[in-house]
Order: sequence, then structure tokens, then C-alpha cells
Amino acid sequence: MKRYTTERFRIDIFADETFTGNPPDNVYLYDFVYSDKSDYKLSSIFGIRTFQYDHLIKSTVIGSSGGSTGIHAKSTIIENDRLLVCCSDSVFCLSIPDLSLLWRTKADEVTCFAIYKYKDSYIIHGELEISRLDKDGKILWQQSGADIFTTLDGNPDLVINDDYILATDFENRKYKFDFDGKIIS
Repeated sequence: MKRYTTERFRIDIFADETFTGNPPDNVYLYDFVYSDKSDYKLSSIFGIRTFQYDHLIKSTVIGSSGGSTGIHAKSTIIENDRLLVCCSDSVFCLSIPDLSLLWRTKADEVTCFAIYKYKDSYIIHGELEISRLDKDGKILWQQSGADIFTTLDGNPDLVINDDYILATDFENRKYKFDFDGKIIS
């Protein structure tokens, strides 16, 4: 479980491996369900709860098909009034504290590993694509490489600095993109 605290709220996010989509069978009850419909178990399902002074305000579950993701420091962004979460192939944007779905964007064909704030937009580190989304979830651009954007040697697979985004693929090929998605080397 990952716990975040803002000035006014506490937000708990956890993998809910017991969620089936069938309310009588679920361990946790949720106010909202935002997930793909599938005959198979989704690879990533996260329960999210907002609290104020230890009083539960709302709860939701999000789920998506594609590759499995986990909850970690780079898979979520908390802003004043919204929460962004990478979940499998999608990024979900929920309002805080009521957890209503503001938007959902499929940002990679397989898995969204991480999300980074860049000015008034977001950079998504996906398995197959590096994407930039605007504040409303619209894809501004996407770039892919010759292989997946992950490394085995422990070297960083994505670095964002003031001037460019540097992505490294599975074969250690480097891709340098500007913030408009153009390859610069």
C-alpha cells in the first residue's frame, strides 16, 4: 500500500488482487468502479480511498488490461485537486477527494511504468512508448524505439532534464527527444 498525505486529505492506494468485478465476491466495497470489462482477471487492479481526519470520504477501484504495474513513487502524481495513476496500459485521472473519473488515456500498448509532471502536461514512460499528455489526458505525442524502454543492467531507462528526455531501450540504445516529441539524437 502507498499512502499519500496532502494538506487536507489522506489517500491510500493499494493493489486489490481480490477484486472480481462481482460485488458479492469482493473483499472491499467501492463507491465507483473504473475498469475494463473482461472475462479474464485484469493484470492491475488498484483500490483507492480518500480520508479526511481518518474518516473515509470515497473509494474507487481502477483496473486495466495490458501489462502489470505496481504502485510506487513514480507511478502516481498528486496535485491539489486530482490524482493521476499509471495502471497497466492506461493513466487514470481522478478528482480529489471524491475520486470521480476526470479522464482515462491509454498511453502505451502494454504498460505505463511511470508518470512525470512537465509544466502543465505529463510525460509517460511506457514499455513501448514515451508519451506526452496534456492536462486533459489528450496525447500530444508518442515515440517508440527499436525495443522496449527498460534496461537490465540497472542503468536509468528514462531521464528527464531541463532540455530533453533520454530513453534507453532493452539493447541499451539511447533515444533523445525534445519536449515536442522530436528526436534530437
